[in-house]
Amino acid sequence: MKKLLMAVMLLLNFGVVLAADGPGTESTGTIAGKVLEAKDVESYTYLRLKTVDGEVWAAVAKVPVKVGDQVTIEDAALMQAFTSKAMGRTFDQIYFGIVGEKAPETAGAGMDMAAMHASAARSTDVGDVNVAKATGPIAHTVAEVVAGRADLSDTTVVIRGKVVKYTPDVLGKNWIHLRDGSGSAADGTNDVLVTTTNVAAIGDVVLVKGAVHTDRDLGSGYAYKVLIEDATLQK
Repeated sequence: MKKLLMAVMLLLNFGVVLAADGPGTESTGTIAGKVLEAKDVESYTYLRLKTVDGEVWAAVAKVPVKVGDQVTIEDAALMQAFTSKAMGRTFDQIYFGIVGEKAPETAGAGMDMAAMHASAARSTDVGDVNVAKATGPIAHTVAEVVAGRADLSDTTVVIRGKVVKYTPDVLGKNWIHLRDGSGSAADGTNDVLVTTTNVAAIGDVVLVKGAVHTDRDLGSGYAYKVLIEDATLQK
């Protein structure tokens, strides 16, 4: 409650008119990302952040942050077409909120993971997924890897599938959700998470070769029954 009141006061101090369900403002909860730019003006700090959904701007009460820091903005409210006299510009979209306690350097991995999963509930429309199975003795479908993870643990597999979600540069890796049309969303056998240093884009059909690891706990509450790690991709 205290943080919510602080966020409301911040909006009022910026001259934002608050109205129930009024146009231009939208409550969004929490925004997490890496600081790409920080600009102090009067009693406030403007932040350009790299989030899982792209770059966004935020305005908070003045806070000591630097480029490269990971921050979480709590009780964030989205404002459309906001003009800042101090910055001398109009923002198409900007978030107002309160910066939570900044993570120490040793907690950077947890912050990265939180940022990566901030939009986990959102789905991407990549059309119908129906990809032919790869060939060869270690080729498997997504469903075969997920359902047979116990037997495949610590072995190398090859899967051909479509990239349905792509999150770059988290913990030094790119994170890919891969589907091929096999399995079921009901039991989670239709999607497998892949880590790689190769680059891909949502909608790409790729051939993945990597090691199956099971029951992986990456910290900060993020645990996976199965991952394909350190994979190589071919398009």
